Amino acid sequence: MNIKAEFHCHTTSSDGKMSPTEVVQRASIKGIQFLAITDHDNTEGIEAAIEASKTYGINIIPGIELSCNHNKESVHVLGYFRDASYKDESLQKFLRNLKNSRVERAKSIVDKLKTYFDIELDYEKVLAKGEGVVARPHIAQSIIDAGYDYSWEYIFDKIIGNDCPAYVPNKIITVEEGVALLKKYNAVVVLAHPVLLKKNTPEDLIKFGFDGLEAIYFMNFKKDEDRLISLCRNKSLLFTCGSDFHGITEGDNKHGDIGDMSIDTADFNNFMNSYNKDYCIY
Repeated sequence: MNIKAEFHCHTTSSDGKMSPTEVVQRASIKGIQFLAITDHDNTEGIEAAIEASKTYGINIIPGIELSCNHNKESVHVLGYFRDASYKDESLQKFLRNLKNSRVERAKSIVDKLKTYFDIELDYEKVLAKGEGVVARPHIAQSIIDAGYDYSWEYIFDKIIGNDCPAYVPNKIITVEEGVALLKKYNAVVVLAHPVLLKKNTPEDLIKFGFDGLEAIYFMNFKKDEDRLISLCRNKSLLFTCGSDFHGITEGDNKHGDIGDMSIDTADFNNFMNSYNKDYCIY
């Protein structure tokens, strides 16, 4: 039997298009019992999701997707907090500093858009679109909203994507640092969407202490899923399923909808035995 669970989704607290409450509502509509809120580099949407979950009867897993780097490639690290350690002031201070660095990054990207592409954006409007947490999707949408005739895919492939003229890297946190940080605050740590890696392999990265892999993912082909599950079983790693939902319910080719992915009950329980035994389903 398979369990419909969502271990990877985003809200307006980072680059999602739905508020935490709306995401919980969507999860309820899609028949989800277990929902992890994993916004980029912050935990700001968790409390609102927990409050909404009381109405909809959904179990919220407090999480985060931390942007790290290894071998000159962005590597995303999912953390699932077992308790309220995500509220710790030292962690929140770290995340606030990270947020400020992302604001400065966005300003630099906006400047480069003018220099290299004669694309002129009102930075304050860009900042408002991300509600203070600005990521590249907010900038891409701002370009489109400003009337420039570029598709979303073209903007990422040719303008602001990695190695493009207007690209500015995030503040670098190594994978080793990211894994250690999340474990310090009592999180189960999972490598996000291994199928998207280009310069690294999951085999190389698991040496940094990951507890598991996001082996069931929206962008996987069947062969990818089979390979990653086999790796987890061989290395005694946990694995999760995730849609990487960003609040777009139609026409998003890079992210799924909440509940698109499912996981076998035994594998779900294997994860939950490590995360919180009270959540196991027998």
